[in-house]
Amino acid sequence: MAVPAVAAAAQPGELRFDFTGRPAPGAVAVKWNGHAPLYDAAAGHGFVNQTAALPVRPVHTEGIRCGSDGCTITEAVIDANAATDHYNNFGMAFRIKAPAGAYAVKVRTTSDAADTTVSITGMQTSRLVSPGFWDAASLMPNGTRVTAQGRDWSYRYVNGRDFIDIEIEPKKAGVPVGVAEIVLAPIAPQQRAAGERPALFTLGDSTVKTYTFDEAPMSGWGQVFDSLFDPAKVKVLNYSMGGRSFRNAYAEGRLNDLLMAGRVGDVVMIQFGHNDESTDEAKRYGRGATEAMYEEMIRSVYLPAIRARGMVPVFVTPMSRVNGTQKAGEPYVNSFSKRRFPDLMKKLGAELGVTVVDLNARSVAYYNAAGVDAITAMVMSIEAGETPGKTNDGSYANGHPANKIDGTHYKEALSKQYARLVVTELARLAAAGDKVAAGIVAQLDGDVRAAVAANDWSAIYPEIANDIAGGDGAYYRNQIEKLLQLGALRKDAQGNFSPQSPMAAGEFVAALKKVMALPDAARPRYTDGPLTRETMGAILHDAYHAKFTAKPAYMTDYNGKTILPGSPGYDPNLDSGAQGAMYYPLVRWAQLEDTAAVLPAYVAKLRDAYELGLIRSEAGIARGRMANGRLLEPKAVVTRAKAAKALYFMWVLAQPPKGENDRH
Repeated sequence: MAVPAVAAAAQPGELRFDFTGRPAPGAVAVKWNGHAPLYDAAAGHGFVNQTAALPVRPVHTEGIRCGSDGCTITEAVIDANAATDHYNNFGMAFRIKAPAGAYAVKVRTTSDAADTTVSITGMQTSRLVSPGFWDAASLMPNGTRVTAQGRDWSYRYVNGRDFIDIEIEPKKAGVPVGVAEIVLAPIAPQQRAAGERPALFTLGDSTVKTYTFDEAPMSGWGQVFDSLFDPAKVKVLNYSMGGRSFRNAYAEGRLNDLLMAGRVGDVVMIQFGHNDESTDEAKRYGRGATEAMYEEMIRSVYLPAIRARGMVPVFVTPMSRVNGTQKAGEPYVNSFSKRRFPDLMKKLGAELGVTVVDLNARSVAYYNAAGVDAITAMVMSIEAGETPGKTNDGSYANGHPANKIDGTHYKEALSKQYARLVVTELARLAAAGDKVAAGIVAQLDGDVRAAVAANDWSAIYPEIANDIAGGDGAYYRNQIEKLLQLGALRKDAQGNFSPQSPMAAGEFVAALKKVMALPDAARPRYTDGPLTRETMGAILHDAYHAKFTAKPAYMTDYNGKTILPGSPGYDPNLDSGAQGAMYYPLVRWAQLEDTAAVLPAYVAKLRDAYELGLIRSEAGIARGRMANGRLLEPKAVVTRAKAAKALYFMWVLAQPPKGENDRH
C-alpha cells in the first residue's frame, strides 16, 4: 500500500525530505534513478554506507530500492547478537546536513514500528521508547522520549555535529523496512523566564551520582554538591548515574534530555573517564573509548551541542582511583596511566575554551595529605554489619562479597571532600580571571565562599571532629560524621569525638531514638553507665520492634539477592558476583562460643538482635572481607566508634530504601 506524503507545507527553517516522488509543497524530493542517492556534501543529503556512531556502524546502500512508497531495504539475516547491546541489523542511514542545535525530528517509515527501529546518529532507541528516570530515586523523569506509532516516529534531538543520520533497521529478517519522509524542524534555545533561577547541571558516572538509602554508605560528590550553593540563586540538578561514560550517556539520551531541559546560560559540569577506560570500545553500545573516541565525543558531540543550546560547559577531570591495598608511607599516584583521559580533557579544555576543574590532580594531592588510614576508611571499605544496604556488587548487608576494598567508589565522608575540592578549584580559577568559574562561585552559599577564602571548612562541615580525620580514629569516620551531622551524637568542647572512649548507655538510647524517629513511649529504658555489648543488643532489639511491625525491605526484598546483568537496577559500573551475600550473620547463634556469659534477662533479646543482623561478632571482623567471628563478647564495653557503627546501621534501616540519600 502506498504511503501518503504529509500534506503540510514546510515551515520556515524546516528541512523536509520526501522519498515517494510526490513531495508536499516545500519538501525536497529525494531523486533516485535506479539506485539510492548517496550522500553529496553539496546537495546536503543522501544515503551513507556507515553511520557517525562511535564506533562507526556499517549499513547497506546497495540493497536500497526506491519507488512510489519510498526507499526500502530487506535484510535476509538478523544479527545473532540482536538480543544484546552489541548487534547490527544493518538497514539504511540517510544523512542530512544540519547545523548544531535542537530539532523536532519526524520520520514516516514504509514499515510499521513493530518491524522497524529508527534512531538518530548512533543513539539507542530501545532506551528511549519507555518511561524512565535519570536518577536512582526516580525523581528526574526522562522528558525527551521517542514516540513510535504505526509508521510515524518522532523525537526532539540536540545535534552537535554538522549533520544528522536517520538510521532505519529491521527487527525481523526478510521484512522490508524503509523511509517515506523525514522532517527536521529547528527548536530555538530556551530563554529563562523572568525571575527563574539558573540551573547548574552535573553529568557524570557513579562517582558523581546521587544515591538512594539502599545503596548507603556509597555516595557521589554530586549528591552533596547542591548543599554548597545558595538555593535562592541557583538550582543544582544531578544527571549522573553509575556506569556512564561519554559514549553511553549520549547513546541513552541522558545528555540530550539535559540539554532539552536547560536554558540559555545554564552551566553543565561534566566528569567522565572511569568507565571510558573500559575495554569494550568496539561494542556498539559499550562504555569504553580510545583516546581518539574520547576526544571526538567531546569535540564533535558534547561541546557543540551544549553551546548550540546557549549553555556553558565546564569539565571536571575524574578523580584518581584509590588503591585499596595501599601501604602506609606509600604515595598515592594518578590511576589514569594507560588511557590518560584527565590529561586529554585538560588539553581539549585549553584548546576549546572550556573551564577545567582538575579534580584528578587535587584528589591525588588530597589522598597524600590525608594519609592511608583516612582515605581507606572513606572509600568503599565495607565490613560485616556496617550497612543494611547493598554493597557494590548488588548484595546486601554482610560486608563486601567481592572480598576487596573498592577504591573507585566511596562513602559520603569522601564525597564532601571532593565537593570541597571542586568549589575550591573553581574559586582559584575565578581569582585567576576565569569568568565562568566566577559566575559559579557567585552562586555559592555565603558561608561556603567564606570557607574557601579562609581555607577553613569547620563551619560548613562541623561534623568532622578533630580526632577522626586521620589515624586509627578515622576507621568509622563516615558513621561518626553522619551521626554528628544528624545531631544524634556530639563532640566535646575541644572538638573531639573520642572514638575509643566508652559509650554511655543513656547517650546511645537518646541517639537511637533520634535516628529511628522513635516516640518517647517506645524509647528503650536502661540504666545509664558504660554501654556493654549485651546491653546494646537488648536496646537494639527493643528499638527494632518498636519501629517495625514487619521486616523492612532491606531484610526481605533484598536478602541474598545479587543484581545481575539485564536485571532492573543493574549498574554495569559496579562489581557483579554470582551469589548474593545473605543479610543475616553467617555464623549461627548456636555456633557462638560465649553466649553462656550473657545475662539471663538479656538472652532472648540478644539472640533476636543477633539473628536479625542488628549486632554482629566484632572479633576477627575485617574490611573488604565477608567475615564473622564466633565471639559475641557480651561483657565488653562498647566504644563510641563501635556505637556509631551500630547507630548508622539502624539509621539506614529506618529510611525508605529507594529514597534519595540527600539529607544533610
